[in-house]
Amino acid sequence: EPTGALYGIISMLVKIIKDLKPDYIVAAYDLPGATFRHAAFKEYKATRPKGEPDLISQIKRSRDVIDAFGIPRYEKEGFEADDVIGTIVQQTRKEKNLDVVIASGDMDTLQLIEGDNVRVFTLKKGLSDTILYDQKAVEARFGFSPLSLPDYKGLRGDPSDNIPGVKGVGEKTAMILIGQFGTIEEMYKALKKDPEKLEVLGVKGGMIEKLKEQEEEAQFSKMLAEIRRDVPINFALPKATWSESADPNKTLAMLSEFEFRSLIPRVKELFGTPALFEEAAPQEKVNEKELAEVLVAVSVLDSTIAQPTLEDVYHLGKSTTFVEAKQNILAEIKKKELDFIFEKVEWPLYPVLRQMERRGVLIDKEYLKKLSHEYHTELDKIAARINTAAGQEFNINSPKQLGEVLFDKLGLAAKNQKKTAGGQRSTREEELMKLRELHPIIDDILAHRELSKLLGTYIDTIPKLIDDEDRLHTTFIQMGAATGRLATQNPGVQNIPIKSELGRAIRHAFMAPKGWKMVSFDYSQIELRLAAFLSGDKTLSDIFKGGRDVHNEVAAKVFNVDEKSVTPEMRRRAKVINFGILYGMGVNSLQQALGTSRAEAQKFYNDYFEAFPRLATYIEEVKGDAARKGYTQTHFGRRRYFEGIKSPIPYVRAAAERMAINAPIQGTQADLVKLAMIRIDEILREEGMIDKAHMLLQVHDELVFEIEEGWVEKLAPRIKECMEHIVPEKERSGIPFIAEGKIGQNWGEMRCLKFILIKKEKGKS
Repeated sequence: EPTGALYGIISMLVKIIKDLKPDYIVAAYDLPGATFRHAAFKEYKATRPKGEPDLISQIKRSRDVIDAFGIPRYEKEGFEADDVIGTIVQQTRKEKNLDVVIASGDMDTLQLIEGDNVRVFTLKKGLSDTILYDQKAVEARFGFSPLSLPDYKGLRGDPSDNIPGVKGVGEKTAMILIGQFGTIEEMYKALKKDPEKLEVLGVKGGMIEKLKEQEEEAQFSKMLAEIRRDVPINFALPKATWSESADPNKTLAMLSEFEFRSLIPRVKELFGTPALFEEAAPQEKVNEKELAEVLVAVSVLDSTIAQPTLEDVYHLGKSTTFVEAKQNILAEIKKKELDFIFEKVEWPLYPVLRQMERRGVLIDKEYLKKLSHEYHTELDKIAARINTAAGQEFNINSPKQLGEVLFDKLGLAAKNQKKTAGGQRSTREEELMKLRELHPIIDDILAHRELSKLLGTYIDTIPKLIDDEDRLHTTFIQMGAATGRLATQNPGVQNIPIKSELGRAIRHAFMAPKGWKMVSFDYSQIELRLAAFLSGDKTLSDIFKGGRDVHNEVAAKVFNVDEKSVTPEMRRRAKVINFGILYGMGVNSLQQALGTSRAEAQKFYNDYFEAFPRLATYIEEVKGDAARKGYTQTHFGRRRYFEGIKSPIPYVRAAAERMAINAPIQGTQADLVKLAMIRIDEILREEGMIDKAHMLLQVHDELVFEIEEGWVEKLAPRIKECMEHIVPEKERSGIPFIAEGKIGQNWGEMRCLKFILIKKEKGKS
């Protein structure tokens, strides 16, 4: 059954509910068959292609979606959904306690906007790029009020609906005329009485004659474009809010039926606490270890469920008893060939993570206290500068107040400035970056945000989380990402920023106790090595086999220079290209990341794939496999599903394709690190050294240990060797996986760990 459009509809509905937080939602539908417009003009919408059967079937199924969310539906034969919406707006517009927002992709609905009381929420490009139109926004875009939009179409016409308009009148002329006269009627009055009024506006003789000859066509086209507000429907404001009317279990069952795994947690969040769903689940006494095993299995089977609950077990296991649900889940794991991931990776990793949580990492709370004082002092100085520049004191952390200061008081404006879903001018970091050259206040605001986040998330929070022995016990989320990567919470240790000196300073607080050393091992350029391994690209593989600098070589190839002539800037840009390609970055995104022209970005893109042709083929194969199967697989068999990969909605499909490109690489990296963690733990236990070394943290490609000082020399080489050979050399076609070691008393002051590795050969050392 086709479901791509349904995925888009539900994603949009989730966004509407999350961003606009409505109390009530109603839906309007078109019905099959002719409308009053077709009766008046049989060519109405005649140029539109016939609906695809797959899309029509999903429109029918969308009614089930709307019903599951508890949303009343309105429709009327002979009228379009826009007319139904217009009628609802007309009947509610005078109710002072109602704020009406029309969520629609049809820009015809802009004519229904009225001040701030009736607005239109629509997409600009994709789900992340939306706009909320009020009356001022329409006037700014068109130069006239929303009520004049049918008049505008009466002159210009509308090719999408096959509304003729006045032949020869284009967008510019129509906007000038309606902007000046407001309505077609007023424009024709002026035309008949004093044609010079039009000539002053630049409308010359030939165009004036066309307007005179086609007055009837203009009036008729206006009628076709005008949304009716008198459809005979019995509208009533729902007695209960949408959340009270919705059936959470019915909604989740529907998402499961459609196999929309990634939407389940997002919809759960809309409905509130997990307890709401657990009430419907049977109350059984379940063995703690057995439950833990099945919860891990749930995440293996459905990578979008990062922190599964007992309710997820019943839901995914399609049973009301735990025993049967477990059997069904484990059977499904075997059916989908996920048994290696479950039996050899995730379940053996479970006790390793719990041990890491119990051990915790020692924290230097006095250092954090000192850092807190320094950062708060600096924060106060920055806040004072911001207030001085603004000429007033205000809440810098309030987007609304900050927007008023920047855009209204200081008059800052950037090209293509975005708005939030609520219609406010956005003060997100990427929008502020556009204003950096306009005023020094912007750099201070960005610095204030960075310090506030570091203080609130880490520096002032970590001391509250440590135990009596000053150890921090972060929680590891085993499937923290859909690719299989781990995540951490309380606090999110993996998210401590290290690109800035301010962020890096926090790592100094993570230390080894007296008589111990902190030792870390970081896989070097592992995603690029895995790209070479998975794709089989000979050129890329040879770079790593030869121990050469991959970024340097790529720079030489895309900038067409010899390797000795590569500058640091060339290497930096090559690094952006390398990782950008692996994350599915297209030419436009590459252009933004490099800060170059589109033509230059296109050349880099082409040159890159010309240099690595097998990698280019591999990426296309991954996209093709994902489109065919609906999922990608890692080298070890882990699956990631992409519900939007077959969507007829371009931006949904494009987003899924981007994620699909990187999933096998990042997922294989996650599998690799997890297998290394399991094997290292086994080695420490087998050799009776479990008390001499403790695995503390896993941060992306890095493992962090505390090792008793006298045992570093013996254990560090063993750990390094284990990480580098977790995939046998023959299996990885000779591509080396390098783990770089570092040592120090704390995580912030680590120096390179030098190894002397002794190989045994023919009985000799």
